[in-house]
Amino acid sequence: MSSRYSFGGDEHVFVEVSEEMSLEAFFKALSMTNAVRDAEISGVTEICPANASFQIKFDPDVIRPDDLLTELRRLEDIADRAEATLDTRIVEIPVYYRDPWTHETLMRFRERHQDPESTDIEFAARINGYSSVDDFIAAHSGAPWFVSMVGFVSGLPFLYQMVDRARQIQVPKYLRPRTDTPRLTVGYGGCFSCIYSVRGAGGYQMFGITPMPIYDPDQETSYLREFMVFFRPGDIVKWRQIDRDEYDGCTADVQAGRYTPRIRDVVFSLEDFNRDIDGTNARLEETLYAD
Repeated sequence: MSSRYSFGGDEHVFVEVSEEMSLEAFFKALSMTNAVRDAEISGVTEICPANASFQIKFDPDVIRPDDLLTELRRLEDIADRAEATLDTRIVEIPVYYRDPWTHETLMRFRERHQDPESTDIEFAARINGYSSVDDFIAAHSGAPWFVSMVGFVSGLPFLYQMVDRARQIQVPKYLRPRTDTPRLTVGYGGCFSCIYSVRGAGGYQMFGITPMPIYDPDQETSYLREFMVFFRPGDIVKWRQIDRDEYDGCTADVQAGRYTPRIRDVVFSLEDFNRDIDGTNARLEETLYAD
């Protein structure tokens, strides 16, 4: 997998790791941005990782563009030869699927949808070949997801399903974006799931909502007091379906400062995952729920 380098004006280098979304591409982009950060290259002022690509901002008065390219290619060679493992964490995210708030919102925007006669999750289930919405929810929540990028708006994670390509859910975005999306909506567009960290416009299909805040600029949420953004690239997420009673209970716990996300540290090996996808996912889930 050979990366493509290009300049963005006088102060940016854009590196495209792959044109195809894959765990391999995400892993390499993450490894390279981590390596750039660890190298503390003089003149590099900002590192912006994305899905299968990244961008570096630099000061051309401190480092020449060609010298930066040389250093980035050296780090890429190291990343290509390194063992593809990641010290990360797996996190449980509760989801209230088919909740009343996203349902009310999606019904206001049916004229912008591919199938105005169905809900977003009914549409997604049908086009992916599931016989029922319950079966679709089981597939969406059944396997872990890899956080490939955090951004677009503050704190929003892009999540890639950790299953073989044949089982990956694919859902197009709305024909025209909505002007409203409830905060903490669990959405889907293309091959990515996401959580809307703030209320605002959006085009992803809406499947449900989580009671767990993931962005708090005031840092009043108990588990966001050290840093306002919850997710980091490389995090692994396990959705867990909840009902209205549990949603209300979690919301009350968040407001009272009692809520603590379930998080476990893990070492993820891309080689082990590719060798045994279901077995790796089962071990990740076992670690998450170990006492």
